[in-house]
Amino acid sequence: MLIERSLTPADLDLICRHRKEMFRASGRPDRSEQTLNTMTTSFLAWLEPRLAGGSYFGFVIEEDFIPIAGIGLMIIDWPPHPSHPTQDKRGYILNVFVEATYRNRGVGTRLIALAETELKKRGVSFAVLHATAMGQRLYNALGWKATAEMAKSL
Repeated sequence: MLIERSLTPADLDLICRHRKEMFRASGRPDRSEQTLNTMTTSFLAWLEPRLAGGSYFGFVIEEDFIPIAGIGLMIIDWPPHPSHPTQDKRGYILNVFVEATYRNRGVGTRLIALAETELKKRGVSFAVLHATAMGQRLYNALGWKATAEMAKSL
């Protein structure tokens, strides 16, 4: 039986492992092991105070007390926008990860439902996420739409 629970500061290493595995699974050639290790070290230092302070929050799904999936959430400061004309914030979903043996079994859908419910509880009416190629089908099926965002390393 799968159970859901909120993230705690004790999940720091789990979140870091999930993030690293998420990027590894994306299959992009620019994700060398050295780059992933450097990112994970920096991410841990970034995440620790946010997780402890509650500005990074989310959920873990476990089976028999073993974590099999997780999702991170933040509320980000954002100016009013046509998609949320009266709000100065957005929900941000990140670090969505499901262990390979649990994929295509509804676990990702369950994570997104938890995230959407929690963000609504916190008064957020609009959310964004960055989808890997693997995740796009799930997000599209749940009503998420691609945006015109672009990126460039400076």
